[in-house]
Amino acid sequence: MRMLLLCFCALLTFSRAKAQTPVLTWNTDLNKALQQAKVANKPVLVVFSGSDWCKPCIMLKQEVFDQPEFAQYAQDKLVLARFDFPRSKKNKLSASETKINEQAAAQLNKEGAFPLVVLLSPEGKVLAKTGYRPGGPGAYDAHLNQLLAKQ
Repeated sequence: MRMLLLCFCALLTFSRAKAQTPVLTWNTDLNKALQQAKVANKPVLVVFSGSDWCKPCIMLKQEVFDQPEFAQYAQDKLVLARFDFPRSKKNKLSASETKINEQAAAQLNKEGAFPLVVLLSPEGKVLAKTGYRPGGPGAYDAHLNQLLAKQ
């Protein structure tokens, strides 16, 4: 009985924590992200990734962007945009999605770096560029704060 009560309490705590974690919305259109940033007066965090072939891209997503701590951080501070360049046939994007991603890359990722994280002002000015960094969401949030503080 005691074990059952402990399991119930743990489940209740987990479900409350899960309910409080904000759901992140990732824009897939740079112009829409910039419009949203202007209205909210927040910088845009733009991510270029190769979700099915780039190991550091996969690690960045799993270790940082998929974590509740990053969601909490980003909710109040950033507008998010992601542009993915998968290589596997099963993950192939539509022609219109590919075109939008290529236009964003032509504007912000001419070098073709993966992963590339670009911080933009609400007006679209590049504030900083970075990539994968180990240490999880806390370390990454601190890194982003440092980059934004330099502006």
